[in-house]
Amino acid sequence: MRATQAFIPTLREAPKDAELISHRLLLRAGYIRPLASGVYSYLPLGLRVINKISNILREEMDRVAGNEFFFPALIPRELLEESGRDKVDVLFTAKPHDYFLGFTHEEVITDVVRNTIKSYKQLPFLGYQIQTKFRNEPRPRGGLIRGREFLMLDAYTFDRSEEDALVAYKKVRESFGRMFTRCGLASIAIQADSGAIGGSLSEEFMVLSEDGEDTVLRCSVTGYAANAERCEAIPVPAEPADTEVAAMEEVSTPGVKTIEEVSGFLKVDATRLIKTLVFVAPDGSPVIALVRGDRELNEAKLGRTLGGPARLAEPAVVERVTGAPVGFAGPVGLPASVRIIADREVATVRDGVVGANKADAHFQHVLPGRDFPEPEYLDLRTAVAGDQSPIDASGVLYTQRGIEVGHVFYLGTKYSSSMRAEYDDVDGTAKFFEMGCYGLGVSRTFAAAIEQHHDADGIVWPITIAPYAVTIILVNPADPAQTEAAETLYSDLQAAGLDVLLDDRVERPGVKFKDGDLIGVPVKVTVGKGVADGGTLEIGLRRDRNSKQAVPIADASAHVLGLVKQLKDEIQANVDTHVV
Repeated sequence: MRATQAFIPTLREAPKDAELISHRLLLRAGYIRPLASGVYSYLPLGLRVINKISNILREEMDRVAGNEFFFPALIPRELLEESGRDKVDVLFTAKPHDYFLGFTHEEVITDVVRNTIKSYKQLPFLGYQIQTKFRNEPRPRGGLIRGREFLMLDAYTFDRSEEDALVAYKKVRESFGRMFTRCGLASIAIQADSGAIGGSLSEEFMVLSEDGEDTVLRCSVTGYAANAERCEAIPVPAEPADTEVAAMEEVSTPGVKTIEEVSGFLKVDATRLIKTLVFVAPDGSPVIALVRGDRELNEAKLGRTLGGPARLAEPAVVERVTGAPVGFAGPVGLPASVRIIADREVATVRDGVVGANKADAHFQHVLPGRDFPEPEYLDLRTAVAGDQSPIDASGVLYTQRGIEVGHVFYLGTKYSSSMRAEYDDVDGTAKFFEMGCYGLGVSRTFAAAIEQHHDADGIVWPITIAPYAVTIILVNPADPAQTEAAETLYSDLQAAGLDVLLDDRVERPGVKFKDGDLIGVPVKVTVGKGVADGGTLEIGLRRDRNSKQAVPIADASAHVLGLVKQLKDEIQANVDTHVV
């Protein structure tokens, strides 16, 4: 492609609301343009990268016998009603309210399979698509990282047994690892929460980035990694187990509601406070959740315990259940019918403080099990840096930031049972399919690659997903010798099968160099005064300014091909040694 014919509208400055480096650079380098909040147009450069990523994904899915589909974006309401996901809060409803815009397609492919695959002889089966998805994000951010419309690979496996399904899960999981490595991304697979998709096993693929929106907890000894929503939190006792505790007594705490206020007013450490939170379970019943005052309740863990998302109760519900306004609820004296769940650390609290279930009062010198019945003790708090590793007692958790680019789930029969998707097994009995689902954000991978590969001057693309492998900067198009050298190299490299961008614009050299660095093509050739001075071209790698060499014009094509091969071989070496 010639720059004089290409649509590459670069910007000197990014809009002020562009926070992430990938968002800023995608806008400045002419890869995307915003249409509405969380909705973007892919410009020609951006579409070339998206297509490169998509082709890699297709090749890897074909390696594991995937069948490519293309499902409708519109999903009938009754299909989601079958699975119970018609009330998911990120759904876009299409008028006259009989359809939703697809945010994922478990129900659609299950409908295809239940009407098509009837026998165990047709299993195992793996289907996938690359399709635009829609999620009604309340706060889109980060450009392509969290949008309302995005491109995603979603894959689905159907098997006879849990054992077979887990084999398929491992196969696709490993395939995802190869995909990211082939795209030039360093990724890790971490334990994760299943969220609205459901299922008993799930892992996220994270690209580590300082600007990532997710917290990853890592073990200092084993390298174990988990999302903060999933990581087990090992209890840390705040006081010795044999601490003597005086008799419980009520104290006046007028207007003192928050942990900080109570701690300061009573002059006790927050580790001795027990937070009492009232939730409404999925079935509508109230549930009391207890966590130590210095800890945060993990709502994802609570949701797994309750079999679905729980929501914080409204003040009126809190007062009806506990008799107290918000800020003064506690576990002492509650009706036996109210379910109380506590984080395991609450059992270690001695001489505690809780709300007294009436306004402006707390109980102090509280001992769990003595002053209120033993609750259900579960892992309910959010693990934090400095906690003991749940994998190795000698390890300590530390945090990193990451961008989720993929998510794999073992679903079991969650969808096949609710949608009555059955096959006839070898003994003639009807059985539900064992399923897995796997999502990889194509547009997120596009942006995440920039988060990992950039410098002060712009993008530094991995060779496998770069819009062009080589850019040729013709410094002076009015110089016949320079033009001839540039055109010859351009033709030779195209004939060799490379994607090449020839900057043949009548523009100042400084503008061309800045645009070249901003766009981020991996191999850069400068056709300038070296043509007249010594019959040479300047050739180097975008990632390394010290790699520039003066290469004779006759050797330029071979030199460029060698650099491209070097970059591809580096990525292939990473693929060959990558272990998920």
